[in-house]
Amino acid sequence: MAKGALIGKVGGVFAASATQHGGQESTLLSFHTTLLHHGMVVVGVPYSEPRQTIVSEITGGSPYGATTITAATGSACLGERIGDRALPGRHAAGIARRLIAGK
Repeated sequence: MAKGALIGKVGGVFAASATQHGGQESTLLSFHTTLLHHGMVVVGVPYSEPRQTIVSEITGGSPYGATTITAATGSACLGERIGDRALPGRHAAGIARRLIAGK
């Protein structure tokens, strides 16, 4: 029996892959349906996040959620990339605060 404990809670997704074209966005989008089935509010990473538009290096990042590219060796970790500070970071926390305040 479902208890609905996640209804109205903020949820976000992050993904990592070994290559730049590792299916990160499709993974994120596929997982959103699970969050929605639980009644969660899905939060991504908006393009207002400055690291979302870096082109001088491959960093990952998507409006659908935080991503990183680990390389085949797993040498880059999520904390070094867009994921740890953007989602579930300031943006998701700000959305949660506004939901609590009813604004």
